[in-house]
Amino acid sequence: MALNVELARHNMIAQQVRPWDVLDERVLGVLGAVRREDFVPANCRELAFVDLCLPLGHGEVMMKPVVEGRVLQAVDPQPGERVLEIGTGSGFLTACLAKLSGTVVSVEQHADLADAARARLSQADIGNVRIETAEAVRGFKPDVAFDVMVVTGAVHELPQHWHGWIRPGGRIFAIAGLSPAQRANLYTPTDTGAWNAQALFETDLPYLRHAEPPQHFVL
Repeated sequence: MALNVELARHNMIAQQVRPWDVLDERVLGVLGAVRREDFVPANCRELAFVDLCLPLGHGEVMMKPVVEGRVLQAVDPQPGERVLEIGTGSGFLTACLAKLSGTVVSVEQHADLADAARARLSQADIGNVRIETAEAVRGFKPDVAFDVMVVTGAVHELPQHWHGWIRPGGRIFAIAGLSPAQRANLYTPTDTGAWNAQALFETDLPYLRHAEPPQHFVL
């Protein structure tokens, strides 16, 4: 069984993640080191390495391995950097960010998902993560500034106040736009104080609460 798991992990990286232009060896290394099968819901364990979004409950999903790889490569977290993650979910991407950076604060609005992620991170002996149970768009305010921000749910538009949570020279990864053709962007500040959005790829994820597109009523 262990051999099959390791073969599946190898194939995930070699046949899914690498062909999607994830070539950073640090990223590939952490995807191979963190046991993804321990972070998926128990009823999805056999699908841990499949190219699918996996349901987590509450309408939330665990991102595909290829998307997780592109996220990590885009934000390029460095040792010593502070990372803010919006949407802990299963805790797998949280674990990868923790392995690559200095510290991680992860915000999860659903208490049961937050508790499960804490248990998985503890079992994996990852101690440089703090999980906050809060709604991130309107119900959370950090007490420090961060170098990196990763948003694991979609937003119609990036909330402007999030920019203030990032240190000068930092970066934000977020998926924005209208479903089903949302766009993954890497946001970075310019010298003028504006923010540049670099389009990375298209995908489709559930929206964060309070970040959905506005409702249009037709009479």
